[in-house]
Amino acid sequence: METVTIQGTTLPASDVILGLMRITPLSDDEIRTLVGTAIDSGIIVFDHADIYGDVRHGCETRFGDAVRFTPAEREKVVIQSKVGIRSGYFDFSKEHILATVDESLRALRTDYLDLLLLHRPDTLVEPAEVAEAFDELEAAGKVRHFGVSNHTPGQIELLKRDIRQPLVVNQVQLSITHAPLIAQGVAANMGGLDQSISRDNGLLDYSRLHDMTLQAWSPFQKGFFDGVFLGDREHYAELNDVIDELAAAYGVTPTGIAVAWITRHPARMQVVLGTTNPGRVAESAAGSDVALTREEWYRLFTAAGHTLP
Repeated sequence: METVTIQGTTLPASDVILGLMRITPLSDDEIRTLVGTAIDSGIIVFDHADIYGDVRHGCETRFGDAVRFTPAEREKVVIQSKVGIRSGYFDFSKEHILATVDESLRALRTDYLDLLLLHRPDTLVEPAEVAEAFDELEAAGKVRHFGVSNHTPGQIELLKRDIRQPLVVNQVQLSITHAPLIAQGVAANMGGLDQSISRDNGLLDYSRLHDMTLQAWSPFQKGFFDGVFLGDREHYAELNDVIDELAAAYGVTPTGIAVAWITRHPARMQVVLGTTNPGRVAESAAGSDVALTREEWYRLFTAAGHTLP
């Protein structure tokens, strides 16, 4: 498993992350097996959000009940959670951020979060209010580092006007087939080509210039929860042919190649898994060690339907 240091921090982190948004139906033993497989595979980052589960903090509570880290074990892992999505609206108010973090800590049975991310952008955000919340959380030792999720460069800059702490992470959707983050820049300045339209205001380059680590969620999804592209030969026959060829060549599964395509990028992105299958976790972790060549990376890119002008 390749490891990275989250830029702007001293946090050592695996470049594959285990997301826990689907663990509510699992038994305690199943959760422990899932987490144990991740750790045995080199995955040390665990991703949560207050809204994951059938009720608020549902998945955090299941994780906290099932996984009891000793203090020494806790120091060796990275636990992050997200805040800001409420029923029917988004909320980055100071009151909501502080209350939610306290609730998350109780649910997770931990004294601190390594990372707190602001979830979907709140257009009614008051950056000074967020800054006050972050200062209180940091001073109390409840949160060590901060970041965002699904934010554009302009939204990040607005927050940074008042926030004192570095925003070190941005979690965004990315897969081989859902890659406007990357594909737009490849086809810049091509009139009439949909791929050349900027949908994130240059987020990839901004992140590299400002030392923000990108975390890729839904790494196997065709689009926005449209199903996985792996094995979908009706819509992605050519892509799956190339994936299968490379998987055989590198001795990994197609899942591993899908992970390797993301981790190969020099932005040093992390891949956020959403699976509850321990086998799939191990397969994904193995992909972290695959170093695709430039030619292989671009073969996958074009096989997914992206244009090289």
